[in-house]
Amino acid sequence: MNKTVCEENGLKQRQQLLHYAQQLNSSGLSVGKSGNISLRCEQGLLITPSGVAYDELGAEDLVKIDYQGQPLGHSIYPPSSEWHFHAAIYQQRPEQNAVVHAHPSHCTALACTQRNIPAFHYMVAIAGGSEIPLVPYALFGSEQLAQHIIESMQHYRACLLANHGMIACGEDLPSAFGLAIEVEALAQQYVLALSIGDVHYLSEQQINEAIEQFKHYGKRE
Repeated sequence: MNKTVCEENGLKQRQQLLHYAQQLNSSGLSVGKSGNISLRCEQGLLITPSGVAYDELGAEDLVKIDYQGQPLGHSIYPPSSEWHFHAAIYQQRPEQNAVVHAHPSHCTALACTQRNIPAFHYMVAIAGGSEIPLVPYALFGSEQLAQHIIESMQHYRACLLANHGMIACGEDLPSAFGLAIEVEALAQQYVLALSIGDVHYLSEQQINEAIEQFKHYGKRE
C-alpha cells in the first residue's frame, strides 16, 4: 500500500472515530468527558484523548499509539487513560477492530450493585454468550483492570465493569457502537424487571438456541 493510500485510509479512520466519539453524549452512553472509544489501525490503535470534551475534538486530536502506549506520530494530547484495556482487547481478540467504553446510567447502576446481565431476555445473546458478564473492580486505567477484562470477556463482545461502566466491541465502529446501545437498552429493561420482581430467566437450552441463531443474524447466503 503506497503512502497516499495509507494517508487517505488514516484520515477516513480519524473522521469515523470522531463521528462516533461525538455521539457518546448525544446517545446517552456517556456524560461530559467520561468514556472513550478506539479503532484498530496500522501498527496499533487510534483512540480518543484524555480529558477533552467530545464536542471540542477535531480529527487531528485523536491519538495513535502502539500496543505499549507509545505514540505513533505527533499529538498534543495524551491518549485516554484507559488505553491499556483497548490495547489488550486488540491483542487478544484479532476479530475485534473497535472498542466503545462508556458509563450509561443503567449499565452503571447494575455494575455498582455487582450485577451482570443474565439471560432474562434472548437479546442478551447478541453479545456472544448466555450473559453480559461483570468484570471485577480494579482502578481505572490500570493494567490490572485490562487483565480482568481479558479474563472475563473471553468470547463475549460486551461486559459490565464493576463500579465503573461498560464495554462493547465489534468488527467495526458501527457494530461496536450499536452493541453499546443495545446493552444499555437491555440493562434498562433488566433494571425495570428487577423493580417489578419475579424475573423469569431463560433456560440454558433456550439461551443457547438464541446464541446459535445470532451466529447467522443479519447474514445472507
